[in-house]
Amino acid sequence: MSLTPFKLIQKELETMIPKEELNLLPKKWEKLGDILVIKLPASLESFSDKIGEVYANILACDAVLVDTGGIIGRFREPEIKHIFGRKNTETMHHENGISFHLDPQKIMYSSGNMKERKRMSTISNPSETIVDLFAGIGYFTIPIAVYSKPKKIFACEINPAAFRFLKKNILENNVENIVEPLHGDSKQISPKEIADRVVMGYFHETSLFLETAINALKDHIGIIHYHDTFSDKKIPESPLDQIQTICNPFDRVAYLLSHYKIKSYAPGISHYVFDIEIKERDN
Repeated sequence: MSLTPFKLIQKELETMIPKEELNLLPKKWEKLGDILVIKLPASLESFSDKIGEVYANILACDAVLVDTGGIIGRFREPEIKHIFGRKNTETMHHENGISFHLDPQKIMYSSGNMKERKRMSTISNPSETIVDLFAGIGYFTIPIAVYSKPKKIFACEINPAAFRFLKKNILENNVENIVEPLHGDSKQISPKEIADRVVMGYFHETSLFLETAINALKDHIGIIHYHDTFSDKKIPESPLDQIQTICNPFDRVAYLLSHYKIKSYAPGISHYVFDIEIKERDN
């Protein structure tokens, strides 16, 4: 019986690290193009160079990075440490027929959200105009443009590195006739009263941008895809109440179309997406 990649990694490292540490090696990893991202417990940090080399060899990667702290700041930058391989970690990642230029040392990318990116890719149609408030490198914008072919997508992004990759990915996937990239804070640069649909594909204080999303909708009517983290016990009431509070001054009503759990974030807290339709209030 052939050994799994993880068992091969353990076998290679059994003479390089203490035996009692072998079971602490990461069993999961994120492979983005030819770059590998792993997490290491503190007890293994002193062996990181050996670990990085073995993971790279077994998993056929050119470089290995360690995720040391997740995503931070308004630019949504990853806390990352390079432990092995080439220093320039810009790469090309392929997913669902889409090609993404990216650098895991500079921008976030979660392969765990692939199911949601695939779902969103066919959610629109050629008659729609879309505003993506947190476009990043085009996580949702590019799949929607390729597969739904809407009339127009305005893709807002504040991070300069992510914006550079967004522009490259627009050209790489031949959607420059659909996507218009906009650099800056979406609160300031988002078009107003133009969209049939608004994508809010980011979590951490996303609620602060709900008014921006509603202002982007034509006559403040349309669909919002709202991502954020919530207590599992308060779903779906809490996010719906949030949106309705923002809708009240516009004399609009928020209706829940559907909601999905993307992944667990912390004990009792998860990352969710809510498909919300904003309508006129019945008199």
